[in-house]
Amino acid sequence: MASPTSSAAPVSAEESGRMAHRQVLEALSGLLLAMFTAFLSSTIVSNALPTIIRDLHGSQSQYTWVITVTLLTSTASTPIWGKLADLVSKKLLVQIAIAVFAAGSVLAGLAQSMETLIAWRAVQGLGLGGLQSLVVIVIAAMISPRERGRYTGPISVVMSVATVAGPLLGGLIVDTSWLGWRWCFFVCVPLAVVSLAVVQRTLNLPVVKRPIKVDYLGAGLIAGGVSTLLIWVTLAGNSFGWGSGTSLLLVALGVVLLALAVLVESRAKEPIIPLRLFRERTTTLATVASIAVGTALFGGAVFLGQYFQIARGYSPTAAGLLTLPMIIGSMLSSTASGLLITKYGRWKGFLVAGAIAMTGGFGLLSTIDHTTNMVLLGAFLFVLGTGMGMTMQNLVLAVQNTVAVTDLGAASSTVAFFRSLGGTVGVSVLGAVLASQVSQRTTDGLGAAGIAVPPGSGEVGIGSLNELPPVIGDIVRAAYGDGTALIFLIAGALSLITLVAIVAIKETPLQTSTGLERAATEDATAEPVAAR
Repeated sequence: MASPTSSAAPVSAEESGRMAHRQVLEALSGLLLAMFTAFLSSTIVSNALPTIIRDLHGSQSQYTWVITVTLLTSTASTPIWGKLADLVSKKLLVQIAIAVFAAGSVLAGLAQSMETLIAWRAVQGLGLGGLQSLVVIVIAAMISPRERGRYTGPISVVMSVATVAGPLLGGLIVDTSWLGWRWCFFVCVPLAVVSLAVVQRTLNLPVVKRPIKVDYLGAGLIAGGVSTLLIWVTLAGNSFGWGSGTSLLLVALGVVLLALAVLVESRAKEPIIPLRLFRERTTTLATVASIAVGTALFGGAVFLGQYFQIARGYSPTAAGLLTLPMIIGSMLSSTASGLLITKYGRWKGFLVAGAIAMTGGFGLLSTIDHTTNMVLLGAFLFVLGTGMGMTMQNLVLAVQNTVAVTDLGAASSTVAFFRSLGGTVGVSVLGAVLASQVSQRTTDGLGAAGIAVPPGSGEVGIGSLNELPPVIGDIVRAAYGDGTALIFLIAGALSLITLVAIVAIKETPLQTSTGLERAATEDATAEPVAAR
């Protein structure tokens, strides 16, 4: 019997959900501009923070919260944005995320106290979480897994340029008298407005009408549980001890909230994180790999700036430039692996090679001290960056290639969520390890030099380092330089978990249908709605 569609007229690209190459590039332009703005905002404030703290009379704990609160809200909101992308217009969600981010940026720039600045940075994080997850989801809807490698290059360039340009631009703004630190927030607003306009004009995705039933209770429990645990790992060791009553209370509360979330999610009709996703081997292993990747990469790489500035005495601008080998390695490997994946349709080999390179890079970095040759250090960073480039995006690709199209948003955001969660925990835990190492090494160094140990000498940072006598300053610099090696050793051990998980993933052929085409065939009962 002939197929019902065998004699039908050819279906247009727009009707089938297949976008022409030119249309994809036009749509990507707005999405990548939004992504660039989001990544830029994440890094631009780093060099301005000391000035902000002085101007608003902030404390050291508030210094930490300016950065942590954005990461916390973006991480907690990521799975919620992803689930909504499976239910309503992706274009509308992208526009809402951009608008929330722009509003948070303006209000942060107008802040008159540290408390209000932290609050508006939290709003920024909500928009940032949306952009980080939605851009990947929209790309999956427009481009088939097999063809996605063609577009990996532009995405990698945007992420790399934003990562490098942020600290440089932030330092320039702060050093320009007629601008000031507030423009570190304002400068992102025009870019966000332009990206909003471009998205409105170029991103036209058909929407599949589905019953909208948001699991608000599950969303609240997930956000509450994750936020509680993130607050714990952020403050433990500084505001209270790891084994204190406050610490135990936060852990217990976080675990209880997440246990309730699992219970609610198992019974919800439209769960925020569908537990059925973890019945799929690829999704489960990619999630495990993503946790380790986030912990290793964010938790390890964030201390490079500290190493370059404290241990080696470079300026913040120079410290940013010294990470270029890692950025270049990531950009080249992600672009090359993407093109080869598209050409040959094989992806697991690149994931394995990336995990090996990442583990090797951290292993090499675990040998550094405060006197390591900078050219050699640059080579180590290039190896690490090469592994990063082949691992991060391709883990998401493996998951998107496996799950049902109705779970595409939830699955994509779940991987991003656990990677961010691992990164947040990694920054806090590895930071505590480094602080302990620096304190011990400083005390030992001062004792070996016959110098009485000054109170708090083990916690000396960039701001007070130059105030110390040269002899003590050199000891502290050496303590930071030598202690950082342990951070990279731990990150390397975590990367081994990533490698084991990736090796266990079963490679499946890459699909040649876009997310929109799959939606048309997998959801036969859905009612198509006009593109918007």
